[in-house]
Amino acid sequence: MTSVTLTPLTPALADKLRQVTVAPDQVVFSGQPTDVIDLNDPAIDVHVILSDGEAVGMFRIDRSFHTHHQFAARSIFGLRTFLIDQHKQGLGIAKACCQQLHSYLSAAYPDAEAIMLTVNLRNPGAYRAYVSGGFIDTGAQYMDGGAGPQNILKLQLKK
Repeated sequence: MTSVTLTPLTPALADKLRQVTVAPDQVVFSGQPTDVIDLNDPAIDVHVILSDGEAVGMFRIDRSFHTHHQFAARSIFGLRTFLIDQHKQGLGIAKACCQQLHSYLSAAYPDAEAIMLTVNLRNPGAYRAYVSGGFIDTGAQYMDGGAGPQNILKLQLKK
């Protein structure tokens, strides 16, 4: 069984994360790590997904998600740029990561009421991984995504 650990980005992990690549047909959904890890936006935190100690993916938490998405309240943070290296997909890493998100994000962001994300309708594998981790489909869709319509999912952190 693959061991998955989530951790904030550090300079040493940034170098390892630059080696992670997304398949060309998936770039439209997430971009490449090299596109976003150095953006230095004070409202966005990068987190690294480790599998057996190796950097295999990442995601970003956007604490200003509500300023970009009217469907999100101020106390709701956004999960963005979730990706797994193209050579490590199909091993259950995304699912294992998503199943840890509630406890990891609750501890890392005690002020967040919930985490929301949008997932493209053409990305059913990602949708399944998020739902396996406790995200609930709100039934609404986000139509302004550059790659087409997206489902809006929510992970409640506080009751």
